[in-house]
This record gives sequence, structure tokens and C-alpha cells, in this order.
Amino acid sequence: MGQIIGITGGIASGKSSVSLYLQELGFTIVDADLASRAVVEPGEEAYQQVVSAFGEEILLADGTIDRAALGSIIFHDQEKRLLLNGIVHPAVRKWMLLKTEEALAAGEETVFMDIPLLFESKLTYMVEKTLLIYADERIQLKRLMNRNGLSEADALARIHSQMPLADKKALADAVIDNNGELTETKKQVRAILNDWHIL
Repeated sequence: MGQIIGITGGIASGKSSVSLYLQELGFTIVDADLASRAVVEPGEEAYQQVVSAFGEEILLADGTIDRAALGSIIFHDQEKRLLLNGIVHPAVRKWMLLKTEEALAAGEETVFMDIPLLFESKLTYMVEKTLLIYADERIQLKRLMNRNGLSEADALARIHSQMPLADKKALADAVIDNNGELTETKKQVRAILNDWHIL
């Protein structure tokens, strides 16, 4: 029986870099962001539900969902946001579990689920261990401003819209400090995988 490990972090904490490195080491990463796009592709069940809930005006010319249009609707309307989450979140969980089962059935011993809101959405029941990618707020701020070209105020607003990483630290089974260079981060990843007898 294989094991499932949840990876989480915060905006610009470096979770994607760690996921990429785990892929380089040969592990399967089942990504929640990827899942949330896949489940609303035309022909998928959640796609039909989103279109009937929000109307055809959220569609682009090619029939795909206009994420920006949908985003601006739910950004200002909590009821509609909850409605969308009620459609998309169960579909995402189903998709992730299916992909994980496929990998385990193919003989993989460890599968990583990359779930940004692992703790906030209370999804820890889906995984056996949790790995937090941590960075100090000032590092997050600098990375986010550089990466997305945001002002300090906008970047801070995005950081503060999430559960503080310091709070997540107390909930995680292991923490990777990603304040420094990627080589340091990779060393920590290998050390934890060794501790857990995965590598």
C-alpha cells in the first residue's frame, strides 16, 4: 500500500519549485491547481454545472470558460463564490483521488498531492503526512512583487488573504524553510524524504 503526502505553502513560498524538484526525483505530483482547470474543461460534469449556474455569458468563443469573467463575478459576490466552490471543489477532490489511485495502482509507493489550501479546506484526511513549504513574509512579499509586478500594497493584500504560514507550521508534519537558495531547499527535501524512508 502506497502513501500519500500533502504539500502545501503560501503564495510565493516556493511550493512550485519543491514540486518540480520532487518530479525530477521521479515522484508523481497530483496538483490541485491543475485539477481545478481540468474539471471545468468542456465535456466535464463540473463544466456543465458551472455553465448552468452562471449562464453562457461566462464562455469564450471557443466554448471554454472565461476564467477572468468568472473571477470578477465571484470576487464581489460571496454567495456566487460559495456556489462555484460547491461545484468545483468536490470535482477537484474526485479528480485528485482518481489520479492518485492510478499512480498507486501502477506501483508507485509515494504520491504527492500539491494542495495550496490543504489546512484551510480541511483536506488533511486525504493525505497521510503534510509537508509545508515555508518562507518569511518579507521574502514572500519580495518574490510576489518581482514575479507578478505587484505594488507592495497589492502583494501584501494577497499574502494576508491566506492563513499565515506561521499558523500552518504548527499543523504540518514537516517544514521546509525556503528563505534561502534552491540548493539549500533541495537538501532539506532530501533529508525529510530520508527521514520518512521514502528516498
